[in-house]
Amino acid sequence: MAVLRFLLFAALAPLLVVQALRTRRGTPRLPGAGGPASGVTGSGPDFRLAVLGESTVEGVGARTHEEGLTGRLAELIAGGGLRVRWQAVGRTGASAAVVRRELVHRLAPADLVVIALGVNDTLELHSAARFRRDLLGVVVDVRRRLGPVPVVLAGVPPMGSFPALPRPLRDVLAARSAALDRAAAELARLPGVTYVAMAPGLLHDGTFAADRFHPGPAGYREWAATLVAALPAGTGAEQSQEPWRPR
Repeated sequence: MAVLRFLLFAALAPLLVVQALRTRRGTPRLPGAGGPASGVTGSGPDFRLAVLGESTVEGVGARTHEEGLTGRLAELIAGGGLRVRWQAVGRTGASAAVVRRELVHRLAPADLVVIALGVNDTLELHSAARFRRDLLGVVVDVRRRLGPVPVVLAGVPPMGSFPALPRPLRDVLAARSAALDRAAAELARLPGVTYVAMAPGLLHDGTFAADRFHPGPAGYREWAATLVAALPAGTGAEQSQEPWRPR
């Protein structure tokens, strides 16, 4: 079966390269979120939130970080009576290895770190073993810098649901993203690490930005709600949230 998959991939490789190039040229280049990449929201006891990762953490598809993943997370956590000091540390195009090498050192002290990675590792066709190793390295380096902070790993988005991707490229990336997502889930065996799969049905027409690749404000809001609903006990924020239900 593995040999058959390899032969099929080899046969499709020229077409996949053409589709990838056409998709890159034809997809609108959206900027990262405007405004500061850190802030404070809510009132009450202090809670420090850091979000680390790729373009979704840079806020591509949102006008400001308040409308992006980090801001939405901070808003929901603050809703339970906390003063949330938040920080978004992300870079468009960053793989897990790049984040480990170039972004982890920018993290400020935090009570919770949310990590959103996997799309760029999928696009670069990294193996599940490599992604698991690089993602583990990110977690280890985060804790070397910040101490035994709770970590939430956002599941790798199912790229078979990305409308910007044509077939068969979409099918190849769907299989690869699923493999990387399973690799990320394995790290939940580590103490203090929680994996949160992307909720079924989260990716639909109303959640994508204009490029049909990144989330828009509605997508970030719904994604943040699924993550907050799964906050681990002991973070100081998990008791403040109502369970999220799909719209």
